[in-house]
Amino acid sequence: MTLDYFYGQAGELFSFYRIPKALFQESRFQNLSTDAKTLYGILLDRMSLSVKNGWLDGQNRVFIIFTIEDVKRALCCADNKATKLLRELEKFGLIERKRRGLGKPSLVYVKNFS
Repeated sequence: MTLDYFYGQAGELFSFYRIPKALFQESRFQNLSTDAKTLYGILLDRMSLSVKNGWLDGQNRVFIIFTIEDVKRALCCADNKATKLLRELEKFGLIERKRRGLGKPSLVYVKNFS
């Protein structure tokens, strides 16, 4: 397969996930896997949609709904890997999941670590 070059402003046509540099540079995140860092960037991106939709809790905190299935689709991974990555982000304090029960998906709070 031969790919074409970018010409002129064409490079600005794509949207990108933003992953904070701190996740790669700060020693406290040194043991966080690259996949978990990527997932954090995806979750951060989803936050903007939640803000637009007004998804705020009683304390005015933004939450997202991002299920294991969403993680699997986003990262093309298996169930065990998706669960492991969410737990890893929780362990590092980068997200908090609030379980709602009754078969409803958990609310995910993406934490501001700065």
